[in-house]
Amino acid sequence: MTLFTPDLFRNFAFGFIAGGLLVGAANAEQWTGVIETPAKAAAPLEAPISDNAFVIAPLEGIQ
Repeated sequence: MTLFTPDLFRNFAFGFIAGGLLVGAANAEQWTGVIETPAKAAAPLEAPISDNAFVIAPLEGIQ
């Protein structure tokens, strides 16, 4: 068998396809929940209510 025969490329193609199918079969359980769920919108952000306890008063008398 020489290095660049059509058999070599065909065997690589079969191996690639078989490997892809095995990886797909191994992960098929995880895909079902992700694919079927509908899109959900994020909750809107609410700005905090201002409070006088957090107001910084200027210091008087500092020179």
